[in-house]
Amino acid sequence: MQAAFDEMTGADGGVRPAYGELSRWLAEIPPDVLDYRRREAEVIFRRSGITFAVYGDAAAQERLIPFDVLPRIISAAEWSRLAVGLEQRMKALNLYIKDIYGKREILKAGHIPEDLIFQNPAFRPEMNGQKVPHDIYVHIAGIDVVRVDADDFYVLEDNARTPSGVSYMLENREIMLRLFPELFARHRVAPVERYPDELLATLKSVAPASASSDPTAVLLTPGVFNSAYYEHSFLADKLGIELVEGRDLFVKNESVFMRTTEGPKRVDVVYRRVDDDFLDPLAFRPDSTLGVPGLMSAYQAGNVTLANAVGTGVADDKAIYSYMPQIVKFYLGEEPLLKNVPTWRCREEEHLAYVLDHLEELVVKEVHGSGGYGMLIGPMADKATIATFRAKLRAQPKNFIAQPTLALSTCPTCVNEGVAPRHVDLRPFVLAGRDRIRIVPGGLTRVALSQGSLVVNSSQGGGTKDTWVLDR
Repeated sequence: MQAAFDEMTGADGGVRPAYGELSRWLAEIPPDVLDYRRREAEVIFRRSGITFAVYGDAAAQERLIPFDVLPRIISAAEWSRLAVGLEQRMKALNLYIKDIYGKREILKAGHIPEDLIFQNPAFRPEMNGQKVPHDIYVHIAGIDVVRVDADDFYVLEDNARTPSGVSYMLENREIMLRLFPELFARHRVAPVERYPDELLATLKSVAPASASSDPTAVLLTPGVFNSAYYEHSFLADKLGIELVEGRDLFVKNESVFMRTTEGPKRVDVVYRRVDDDFLDPLAFRPDSTLGVPGLMSAYQAGNVTLANAVGTGVADDKAIYSYMPQIVKFYLGEEPLLKNVPTWRCREEEHLAYVLDHLEELVVKEVHGSGGYGMLIGPMADKATIATFRAKLRAQPKNFIAQPTLALSTCPTCVNEGVAPRHVDLRPFVLAGRDRIRIVPGGLTRVALSQGSLVVNSSQGGGTKDTWVLDR
């Protein structure tokens, strides 16, 4: 694996321009300042109740996501390149999903194997031929990207179902403004605070044609026991919309209504954080108590917008990811501006043979996995773990893809030993409305806090950072 690209310090030891002020500030402050403010940030997070739960954790305790008090800094020019690539990717994702549930031109052209779609558990036959308002399926995407050098961003995955983490992006900025006003004063940082306004504008823009001039949107949550409930509550509050559970809504005459103290109120847009399977017990799992009976009938009648649309999972598994360069070219007639990580599809015999011969060098992921679970990082795995994965691959090759072990870029991070480089990724949040695509400058930077670790997921011990995009 190649040496990691450090975003602050160049190969010649010089400080990159975007980090010049931060470097000078670090040299000026007393050594105990960072540790003191790190502890102060933890107190603020704990008082605010900013926690998450880990599924399968026997103790089932709410945890704090570790917060690193040193910002990750991206120059205006770097962000501009990234944003254009994200917009291109979002357009391609929406055109692809529309096609898969419509004419299926990409399948007829032979660019994607049909069984990858029709045997995909995220494929929803109920969406075949279904028109959705304004032909937008993915309204909110969290597109995970990494850097490996000064020029290139690679997309790691496209989260097109119910991407999470935006509350941490907003809270991280709020805490940094409180704790480090003097550091902000030395930079011109593009604001992220307008994200709730941008999201609300996006949601209202995709309301169905039958909606009033001021559409009503709600946020549908599975409830307090969901691991991301804090985020659901936080976002509903910031958006100024009602946070509802399935029992708060009902369907009448193929329209959705919310129960209120003043009587039923028509709902036009449902920003749903409930998975497809649980959305409507009449259409999907009959044992679901989280959804709204009849919601799909209102959706199919065109009387409500679901954000994101049902069935968007056909765009965000890791096997389909490997076809994204072809998808971008097919629908847009353009070369992808953001690179894909080279990917071996273990369902193909030649690819599987290569992966089995090089397991010690590769990262192997489950096609439908998430959260850093079910993954092998070959260079860091022991022989027993590699042998276990080899058996899994031989038994069910279709369930896995493999990729080279990328040397994710590093950023200065406040750790127990002082300031040291740690590996990071970035989840920018991309919003697709009827009028345009909106991208707030920044995103959620996740950081692997253990030295040498490449796993940034909070469920695997990673932390988060504030992401500063410079305005100039």
